[in-house]
Amino acid sequence: MKTVYHKADSRGHADHGWLNSYHTFSFANYQNKDRMNFGVLRVLNDDTVSQGMGFGTHPHKDMEIISIPLEGDLEHKDSMGTTAVIKKGEIQVMSAGTGVMHSEYNKNKDEAVKFLQIWVFPKELNVEPRYDQKSIKEGEKINGFQQILSPNKNDDGVWIHQDAWFNLANFKAGNGKNYMLNKKGNGVYAFVLKGSAKVGDRILNERDGLGIWDTQSFNIEAVDDAEILLMEVPMELPAYLK
Repeated sequence: MKTVYHKADSRGHADHGWLNSYHTFSFANYQNKDRMNFGVLRVLNDDTVSQGMGFGTHPHKDMEIISIPLEGDLEHKDSMGTTAVIKKGEIQVMSAGTGVMHSEYNKNKDEAVKFLQIWVFPKELNVEPRYDQKSIKEGEKINGFQQILSPNKNDDGVWIHQDAWFNLANFKAGNGKNYMLNKKGNGVYAFVLKGSAKVGDRILNERDGLGIWDTQSFNIEAVDDAEILLMEVPMELPAYLK
């Protein structure tokens, strides 16, 4: 089993006043040749958007974009005609494909919104743009894994154009479980949202990340009550990036 450890305070950081963002991987003005991606996982941004502020309309192309609100809610508008609000307990996906324009705003006047912005390279280029969002609150599992994303349209959660599986792991202190990878050649990036846990042989605290690959399974055990996002992705980049 191979691993790469990213301590929370080692992430890139940008404070724009209205936006406070931490970058696990290179993004915008934060460029680190050793932190470009984890397999096809290209971006993991931990964003806080101030009251009444947001991202103006901007383009995306050939990327699977996933948003997971952690606090508050975020309004989304795009060139496909979508207007939607995503809240804590939901997950949003947008396949940018041939090209899409969108904006994201915190319309609340009394609270900031915190969310994860995640980008995954798709298996192929120029897919038809699409948007989807689903509630993940109803399927919440304590001391187990809750699938929130997969490559399959009929599975739990949303789906994307990539052989990726995302799970939320929610464990009470002292509890744990073995995670079995879904596909050979994949790796898992574990990102701690709350608490602390032992993932493989490493103790992770809040906002620490650990990439794991060259294994079929690994164990997770909560030190304190812990919530962890597990992002299983192919480690080999698609042919169009080689």
